[in-house]
Parts: sequence; C-alpha cells; structure tokens
Amino acid sequence: MLARVSTFEGGTADGIRGAMQQMQSNIGEGPPAGVDSTGFTMLADADGGRVMMIGLFENEEKMRSSEEALEGMDPPEGMGKRSSVDVYEVGAEIRM
Repeated sequence: MLARVSTFEGGTADGIRGAMQQMQSNIGEGPPAGVDSTGFTMLADADGGRVMMIGLFENEEKMRSSEEALEGMDPPEGMGKRSSVDVYEVGAEIRM
C-alpha cells in the first residue's frame, strides 16, 4: 500500500476549517471521480495555516492512474497552496 501525501501551506484558519467541514460532509460519497483510492486522511493545523492530505492506494498502478484527477483538483478557497507531494510505502496502519 502507498500513501500520497500532499502538503498545503499559507491557508487561513477559516478557510481550512471550512475545507475540513466540506470533506467531512462528503465522506459518504467515496473518492472523487478518477481517484482509485482505498482511504483518505486530512491533517490540519488551521491556526498555523497548514494541511496534509494523505491518500491511500492499493498499489503504484492505482496511484498513478489517479494522478491526473488529483493534479486537476483545486484546493478549497483559503486552504493555501500545495507546497509538496510525496509518496511513502505504508509500513503499518492501525485504527482503534
């Protein structure tokens, strides 16, 4: 499993909190069109203006096939600008 981690910086507290509410309300819809993801986590430091979006993918092929859709997405107003995109192998995932 792979994790695609996108970091956003320079957002406003209100913009980030609004994006968090939007993401929470869209959870039941599943991944966006063109994204073949198995999971998603959003980490936010609203007061610090930073967000990390972590998309989980079963394998590299599914992540690569989702890249065009992911690159075509614009962050919500006030969430800042994407400063980096990194890929990690998921060594362990535990939910309790």
